[in-house]
Amino acid sequence: MKRVIAILLSLAFFVSMSACGNNDSSSLSAQEKASESVENIEPIHLTNKMTETELSKVDKHSLTLLDAPEAAKKTSTNEQSGNKVRIEFGHVPIDDIISGLESAKEELTDEEYGKLYERFDSYIESSEDYTYPKYIFVDGQNVFGNAPILPPTYDDGKITVTDTKHNSETDSYETTTNTYADMDDYLDWIRCKFRDWNYPEEEIEKIEERILIADEAYRNGNYETLPEGSVVYSESDHSYIISTDENKDYRNEWEFDRQAVEEIRESIDEIDIFDEELNKNFVVHVTLPPGYDSSKEYPLILLTDGIWRFGNTPEMRKVMEDGKSSPVILVSIWYSYDVEDTSGSKRYNDLVLERSKSLDFITDNLMPYLGENYKINYANSTLYGHSDGGVFTHYALFNSDLYENQPFGNYIIGSPAFWGLYYDYPDLDPEEYEKDYGYFDRNEKLIKSVFLFAGSQEDPDYKDSYNGHDTTLEGVAKLKERLESHGADLTYKLYDSHHYQYIPEMLIEYLKEKYPC
Repeated sequence: MKRVIAILLSLAFFVSMSACGNNDSSSLSAQEKASESVENIEPIHLTNKMTETELSKVDKHSLTLLDAPEAAKKTSTNEQSGNKVRIEFGHVPIDDIISGLESAKEELTDEEYGKLYERFDSYIESSEDYTYPKYIFVDGQNVFGNAPILPPTYDDGKITVTDTKHNSETDSYETTTNTYADMDDYLDWIRCKFRDWNYPEEEIEKIEERILIADEAYRNGNYETLPEGSVVYSESDHSYIISTDENKDYRNEWEFDRQAVEEIRESIDEIDIFDEELNKNFVVHVTLPPGYDSSKEYPLILLTDGIWRFGNTPEMRKVMEDGKSSPVILVSIWYSYDVEDTSGSKRYNDLVLERSKSLDFITDNLMPYLGENYKINYANSTLYGHSDGGVFTHYALFNSDLYENQPFGNYIIGSPAFWGLYYDYPDLDPEEYEKDYGYFDRNEKLIKSVFLFAGSQEDPDYKDSYNGHDTTLEGVAKLKERLESHGADLTYKLYDSHHYQYIPEMLIEYLKEKYPC
């Protein structure tokens, strides 16, 4: 019955708004071979371990990123009429409401019970089922992403929200309520909450934008009501979607200079690739250097977070055009265009929670496939990752010795969000990262080059996410100390920047210094 009461209380605050098996410790000799430097006499060769299914789905073609349909392009947030708000309403039978109220009377004070009863009084008098907005979408995107957070309730100008947290000790969910003076106060709480869940700042801004659009539409009645059952959970990309929507296309979410990309379009290959372990489709962009010669071997930089980093490739390629660096193949990777991840939950899942599967995919599938289509100097190639991606490249670096394939000689670890390893998920085991995954128990020295970067001003950016653990910069400082104590080939720099603003400058500097003419 307590569960019924909890559900009832939660509903009351709903809105008047609205392949690890590829690892092989015998591969140490392959890794040692990779360390012989870029002048390696005997080139490194990789073994492609893609399955028949994965091979059958791979598709290499010309660039289609610029071909996003007009309907997918976003309108300005000031043009409210251009945003489509759709709501699926949930229903609670009136008998369940009455039964829950009777049980709640024993659990609540008279004042608490009175306020709760008042909320449902009109439904009881009319014998109508309780109706509430269950899912709210703005331009096809769930307003609150996949986050376990309920929309707010408005009461006398104030905003009340229900916050549900999981108690790992009792394996139960605890519900609390908080009241905020106005929308600004509420959005402050939203920012803190989503930072605590390790959402990128740019995604939090989009969540705020959708909340304001949905609020405006709900107050004005300017929304479309979806039939009950329209919203379903998608196992493929772990999100809620409108099942009646067809031809999903999220290319409008990519951040890049359209004209700059158009100018080098003929030098860009696009590859659709599927991974069975992660059960996800990815899109890979390969930007070839000026004067590319298919008979020659080139180093490669693999950039995770292609939705943002692909936008850096035109400027990086311009550095090569201007003769300020030697030619390098630039590769970026992100989810396929029909996958939406504005919440950042898939990114966190794949770069942190499932980082071993992602490393398998890159090491044994993607990089060998690229090697079959382009001549690559693996010993002098680089794997880049930032924030959650920095957690991933740290993991990739210190587990590289366990693989037969050795696709990278260099690793960029940018502002690693190690504090995200302390979240309440099974098998994260933060002590393993603190020990660099036992690498130095298995090896006398690190035989890869490490580039460790961060922004000197970034710690306040996620101050509500640390929960007593090391801040971003404290985690970076400790990693630096460990690397130095083992005599690693380390380049370290703090930029006068917040969490991610320094990335374009850093990539240009890295390109010039690591791959000089």
